[in-house]
Amino acid sequence: MERQDAFSSCHPAVNFIFFGLVLVFSMCLMHPACLAASMAGGCAYAACLRRREAGRFGLVFVLPTALAAALLNPLFNHEGATILAWLPWGNPLTLESVLYGLAAAAMLACVLIWFSCFHEVVQSDKLVWLFGRLLPSLSLVLSMALRFVPRFTGQMKKTADVQRLQGLDVGRGGVWQRSRAAFAILSAMLTWSFENAVETADSMRSRGYGLKGRTSFSIYRMSRRDWALLCWMLFCAGCLLWGWTAGLLSFRYFPTVKGGATPCSLCLVLLYLALCLTPVLLNGLQSAVWKKRAARACAARGGTEGEPWTV
Repeated sequence: MERQDAFSSCHPAVNFIFFGLVLVFSMCLMHPACLAASMAGGCAYAACLRRREAGRFGLVFVLPTALAAALLNPLFNHEGATILAWLPWGNPLTLESVLYGLAAAAMLACVLIWFSCFHEVVQSDKLVWLFGRLLPSLSLVLSMALRFVPRFTGQMKKTADVQRLQGLDVGRGGVWQRSRAAFAILSAMLTWSFENAVETADSMRSRGYGLKGRTSFSIYRMSRRDWALLCWMLFCAGCLLWGWTAGLLSFRYFPTVKGGATPCSLCLVLLYLALCLTPVLLNGLQSAVWKKRAARACAARGGTEGEPWTV
């Protein structure tokens, strides 16, 4: 049985604030050390959440997108004082544009990885809880949008299997037969989408969603762990914001590369790394506590860890 992620069991507000902070800092802090810290934290947490699927997502989607950004930026951005070569169409290839392209690619990869983690942790029920009272229509739209793509994909596979049993296979036959099969699947999926939207709207309306004075049951409560995590994240955000405004985390790419490392900036980078690794550290802490309690339970019953329970 796979153990539940500890950070996913935290309060939705804690999850939302954490991902908001790491996404904002990943896009604003273009220092190479900060990008490396964000990349390390995002990859580590993605591996904890999805394990094998995380590597597949990185190789199939993140890596090609980052490589495309790194290669295209020097072709269109010709700023910089250090000329490495001249392109065939007469524009210079500068060292600064290459480095900035690599930094932009790393930033894009960090954002994609953190968004994939956000999709795994902050699911539709948490979004509805967060924005249901303030913006009920927006929360409903976000929840339906997040659920629509996987449900649409699953329904399309079922429809394609049914059509294949009836002799309408998209992958076989001539152009006319393939077009006919594809049109049948498209027609069925459009009908399913409209019916599903109407049924969802009627169901939400019958439950009084969005009405004033409507009460609702909530399973989310702020615990001491959630308050501690919230204070930790706000402390890190305050320190990083101060370092960013003070220029300690700034890195200049144009017209020449300029960036220094001071003891204070190094401490801020380590603090940012600790912030990005917060979910991973929380998982490790929960695992250690769980093993300690299991060892105590085994010692209390006079057995060893791994022996079956006896009645």
